[in-house]
Amino acid sequence: MYFTDRGIEELEDRRGDEEISFGYLADRLRAFVDENPQFEDAVERLATYLARDDGDADAD
Repeated sequence: MYFTDRGIEELEDRRGDEEISFGYLADRLRAFVDENPQFEDAVERLATYLARDDGDADAD
């Protein structure tokens, strides 16, 4: 188990039954980066990963 799995498990436990929009998620990611700019690259990579999760051939 990776250390990050704890946070993912907490997210699933606390909010796993909720439905949210990608607009809401984008707003929350922006707020997180505003408060934690050192994670900007990681959040950008996660957002790109989620955006291209439909099997886009041009994903790098």
